[in-house]
Amino acid sequence: MKELFRRLLTGALYVLILVSAIFLSSDAFDFLFMVFGLACLYEYKRLVLLRGYYIFIAYLALWWVFIYLTRDPWLIRTLLVLTLVVNLSLIVFLYRERKKPFTTPQKFLIGLFYLGGGCIFLTMIPYKDQTFAKYLIMGIFIMIWVNDSFAYLVGRTLGKHPLFPSVSPKKTVEGALGGLVFAMGAAVVLGWATPVLRTSQWLALAVVLVSMGNYGDLVESKLKRAAGVKDSGAILPGHGGMLDRLDSLVFAAPFAYLTLIALSYVS
Repeated sequence: MKELFRRLLTGALYVLILVSAIFLSSDAFDFLFMVFGLACLYEYKRLVLLRGYYIFIAYLALWWVFIYLTRDPWLIRTLLVLTLVVNLSLIVFLYRERKKPFTTPQKFLIGLFYLGGGCIFLTMIPYKDQTFAKYLIMGIFIMIWVNDSFAYLVGRTLGKHPLFPSVSPKKTVEGALGGLVFAMGAAVVLGWATPVLRTSQWLALAVVLVSMGNYGDLVESKLKRAAGVKDSGAILPGHGGMLDRLDSLVFAAPFAYLTLIALSYVS
């Protein structure tokens, strides 16, 4: 009971901070995810045993350039391609029994684009014509939270078939499908309640967020398994580390950004 209370209290505080930043200002939201990105990188460094602080410097430089200095579409698409290539390589890594550890340059590039690029594109998503679309990013968080909650509930009650037993034995196919169905239900409600996207666009975004988010969760689970730890950190009592909290969202963010480009929303 005490652990459940800690988990609920931490979750409520996390949601309060996030929602407050979204509705306070775009600068507050940008700053919050810059800090979240630093926390995720710190935990990632410990998981893969990456030495030095160069990755923090590179991340902050990348953040400054793409959030504050440039809106050049070619530069943004170059960063998007690099981030997607790294994420797709991590999906390949998920299915392979890797014998050799990542080299130091590989660890650096993976952390910079998988986490740094993911946080940058998550922060870019709400902007259209220099206007901060708070209901778009709020809707994305709602769909992710609905998916996580119902994947857990459906998996606990109906789950029989493991989704990826070699990496995460507790996740089930039934849970993943249940999370997707309820996230799509949330997308329908968002399409009715908000004018930001049409219902069909919310549904497409839900499918991308859930499918890629599941891969993000599994990739982080494999990194933790390789490191021999249960959680990436302990910054969030009852939830583990910041990377544990954001793994699916950060991984899915560049795919969501690409989807919004395809839907002619992100310019």
